[in-house]
Amino acid sequence: MPVSDTTISALIELKRTDGEGLVAQLTSQLRSLIATGRLGKGRVLPSSRRLASDLGVSRNTVTYAFEQLAAEGYVAASHGRRPVVMIDGHERIERGAVAAGECVGKLRLSPWATKLQQADWPMSYRGELKPLRPGLGDFREFPNEVWARCLRRSAVHAGRRELGPVNRLRLREALTHYLATNRDVRATAEQIMILPSAQAALTLIAATLISPGDHVWVEDPGYPGAAAAFHASGARLTGIRLDEQGMQRMPGLGAPRLIFMTPSHQHPTGRLMSLARRTEFLAASRPGRTWIVEDDYDGEFHYDSRPVPALQGLDAHGRVFYVGTFSKAMRSDIRLGYLVAPAALVSTLEIAQQHMGLIAASHIQEALAEFIADGHFLAHLRRMRRLYHARRDHLVEELQRHLGGMLLLEVPPGGIQLVARLERGRTDRAAVKRLVEAGVETRALSSLALGKPRDHGLLLGFAAWRENEISAAVRTMASCF
Repeated sequence: MPVSDTTISALIELKRTDGEGLVAQLTSQLRSLIATGRLGKGRVLPSSRRLASDLGVSRNTVTYAFEQLAAEGYVAASHGRRPVVMIDGHERIERGAVAAGECVGKLRLSPWATKLQQADWPMSYRGELKPLRPGLGDFREFPNEVWARCLRRSAVHAGRRELGPVNRLRLREALTHYLATNRDVRATAEQIMILPSAQAALTLIAATLISPGDHVWVEDPGYPGAAAAFHASGARLTGIRLDEQGMQRMPGLGAPRLIFMTPSHQHPTGRLMSLARRTEFLAASRPGRTWIVEDDYDGEFHYDSRPVPALQGLDAHGRVFYVGTFSKAMRSDIRLGYLVAPAALVSTLEIAQQHMGLIAASHIQEALAEFIADGHFLAHLRRMRRLYHARRDHLVEELQRHLGGMLLLEVPPGGIQLVARLERGRTDRAAVKRLVEAGVETRALSSLALGKPRDHGLLLGFAAWRENEISAAVRTMASCF
């Protein structure tokens, strides 16, 4: 209901003990009276002298409030004239309600955002961690005190590094030595880029190399994050089927722009690509025309024999990108990954990295360099290999004991998860839904297929879960089945 001049001051209550100043209080309350329609459009407000007298404040307080409302478009004020309300409050509220709710009409998104929305990635988990969620290492076993000391020392010296490079030389050198010794990766420190995650590395590669319409081969089933990154950049994806050695060679297809693979432990099956198959892929790729992205997401964990050297180490012509992460070996919240890039592309990728803001915190990089150089990283890996090996074997034993007639297990030579295939005719998505409701988290194998799924099964994580947790989860699975 509109109010008279004499009522305006009665509707305003200013508190001199309030932490908010008198000008801010008066501005806020006048704004509210206008927005709710109590002071309608065209209404002439009292003069600053009159309102100041009614409220018992200085004239400057009222003048400053009127000036602020004029700047925001609520009133029109000119020298020697009383302010006039310029806003229809009811109309403003209605527009605001529309803006705060769903957008009227269809949203226009970029092709990149539209394609990302269509991807079944990232996987959405809610609530606390539950066995047997895949893709995780056991952060409870991480030497947090040692890591905290490295972080503290890094923080103390942070001021000296303020203008240093975004990819810290000390960490690049530590990684060069580690990767050469443990994964047979051949690279200089200058070829290593430090990024917030392995997914950031894939996004960087896609932005740098992929043009709309380019052909990209991905494993099928495979890692959906890679498919999402390349598809969003406009690539035409071809899913390549697997055999016992992982991704198959497809001689009948024309050479693609890029091939994405996980040869050390194929995601999700864990299959190991043989040396002969790796050599075939290298021979089929043309330097500068076909690039290979090798994602070694959990290559640190191999249990049944010595790990096969990285594909990158076999490449003599600079065709292979090597992508790694610390989230599986250390803690996921450290948020560090890395990319070993072909030497010819390093300068271009570094420009793109900074343009896209894919930069890891320098103090984390320095702390990790110390953690590796002092031997803590390798000591932690050796301990985790023994632990995860035992947990893999325990999960296999429990599944065979309780669900041997219903699941066909594919036991990987390493990694942090395994595939349990369902009997023919059973769909995995319904099974996953039931298991999640019962307190066991898993992922449907069919959800990792690029096209129509050929197989149904469960992706079960074992690395993050202690043996008693694994046993309890398998008993729950048995009751659900």
